[in-house]
Amino acid sequence: MRYFLVLIPLALLPLLLNDFWVSQVLTRALILGVIALSLSFLATYLGVVSFAQVTLAGVAGYAVAYFGPNTVGLGFPLPLYVSLPIALLLSMAAGALIGLVARRSRGIYAIMITLAIGVAFFYFTRQNYALFNGFTGFSGVIAPKMGEGNWGDPMPLYFLALGVSVICVVLVNGFVRSPLGLAVQAVRDAPGRLLALGIPTTYPIVAAFAFSGLIAGSGGILNVWFQERVSSFSVGIGPIIDVLIISVIGGLRHPTGAFVGAIVYVMLDIFAIDLIDRDRFNLLIGIVLLAIVMAAPNGLHQLAIDWVGKLRGRAEQPRTN
Repeated sequence: MRYFLVLIPLALLPLLLNDFWVSQVLTRALILGVIALSLSFLATYLGVVSFAQVTLAGVAGYAVAYFGPNTVGLGFPLPLYVSLPIALLLSMAAGALIGLVARRSRGIYAIMITLAIGVAFFYFTRQNYALFNGFTGFSGVIAPKMGEGNWGDPMPLYFLALGVSVICVVLVNGFVRSPLGLAVQAVRDAPGRLLALGIPTTYPIVAAFAFSGLIAGSGGILNVWFQERVSSFSVGIGPIIDVLIISVIGGLRHPTGAFVGAIVYVMLDIFAIDLIDRDRFNLLIGIVLLAIVMAAPNGLHQLAIDWVGKLRGRAEQPRTN
């Protein structure tokens, strides 16, 4: 029920705002939120913080660019109903491969392994011209047509991003309640007991990373259509850190908090120039992140839940004469 209460204003906002707010603020926040959701999912239910989620988004983004329309003359154009499944399958396969490599790692070791994979993919895309067109990447990657317009227009792309966000949240909630999702959480809480039951921990870990690849790949496809391009800069260390910051701001242990962190990050990114020099944006983000971590260690999502709980408690207290 609470999700419907959130969806109603989100569906009505485009009718009240101009194209700038719809596209550069809301749509961008939803896309970043989907990618950050894949990270929060792993952190919450598997107990692993992965720095490779932007890599998974980039795999899907490059696949859409390679198998779809672009202006660099590189690739093998396929119909949309073929290229999209290929992109998502590739991002899931990449996620499964990363999970297989990092299956025995936890904590800082998992962070370092996934970060190394992300950095390696960044340099690989920059230096490979046969598939990734090197430093330049792909440009002119437009969204599919929709009648006389296309899905890349501000309003259609917003509702597409909103729909994908809702589907991803529903998929996460369904996954964690499934037998496989329960096995993933068992790996997080008591891997020894899972092994005692005769269930290898490798399969749930690989499945969780593959599922996160599906979520991240969905965000990566939307991001390519939003930016109309993809290059090594799309999968560099900057975007990797940005997604982590978004997840921490919203609440790393609350998957839906990724969208809260995304809207805060986008608002700061757009309007910080009115407060400070653009070169000092990272300083501002660092200060905001430090303040949020100190005031709300579990993120803004949990902080909002706590406030609502306190307000309800006060409202339900019996009045005394």
